[in-house]
Amino acid sequence: MTAVLAVLTAGLLIGHRAVPDSVGCPGSLLETFLPWLGPVAVVLLVPALLRRSAAALVASLLPVAAWTHLFGGLLLPGAGPGPRDLAVVQHNVGDENTDPAGTARALADAGPDLIALEELVPPARAVYAGILAPRYPYHAVRGTVGLWSKHPLSGARPVDIKPPDITETWERGLRTVVHTPHGDIAAYVAHLPSVRVGAGGLASSRRDGSAGLLGEAVAAEKVRTVLLLGDLNGTVDDRGLAPLTSRMNTAERGFAFSFPAAFPVARIDQVMARSATVGHIRTLPATGSDHLPVAARITLR
Repeated sequence: MTAVLAVLTAGLLIGHRAVPDSVGCPGSLLETFLPWLGPVAVVLLVPALLRRSAAALVASLLPVAAWTHLFGGLLLPGAGPGPRDLAVVQHNVGDENTDPAGTARALADAGPDLIALEELVPPARAVYAGILAPRYPYHAVRGTVGLWSKHPLSGARPVDIKPPDITETWERGLRTVVHTPHGDIAAYVAHLPSVRVGAGGLASSRRDGSAGLLGEAVAAEKVRTVLLLGDLNGTVDDRGLAPLTSRMNTAERGFAFSFPAAFPVARIDQVMARSATVGHIRTLPATGSDHLPVAARITLR
């Protein structure tokens, strides 16, 4: 039985794209929690060792090898900061955050070049702007998303990523150009629709449609280097984000599980780049939000 479970686990790790995304989106649901098959692989290894069965041991090593192939590189230490690196922080600050001032100070104290925020709602929006302004003199806000920068910004405009079935006002996409010492970067800040996990599986059609619109915007971007920061309500393994992950680089090191803050099980807060490398990604200490902030280094080419 252990050997059968081990082979099945290895098959899910290597062949997760073959799991159909039919009713309930089982494929996307599996991919959301795919790294957690690692502990399953370790648990399956224990009885094989206790039984001292060569066949069971070989079978139990299959999911360990599969997990290492997929995720082992994320555990390696990241390189030190380089001269062409840009430090960024991404955070869904939470529309029910009772300490926006403390949150803003904590993010600024991390010292990044760029801070991207989602769920900016009045009156907290003014609090973030006021506290970040001394160290981040340039900023752009559209709807409930914003970007604060140490470098000048220009050409800020909204990006339409609203799913067609939403009729009310819904501004959760922003594009601006960051003028860094190493060249211009088109920076996108986005907050994709939430997904819901229930008895029927994963409900992600709105998120997937919004990801498609955002992917089209990135594909049409004329500036060579593109940076995307946002709460994308999906992991980089989730096929629902394929319109983005197929066009952009994701973090090379680190898991940085960011949600929920009380017991993080997935990183749905993402940093992606085109014509640049996303190095090590990590979480910062909890704020008043239900998400953890994530910090990453971008190496410009």
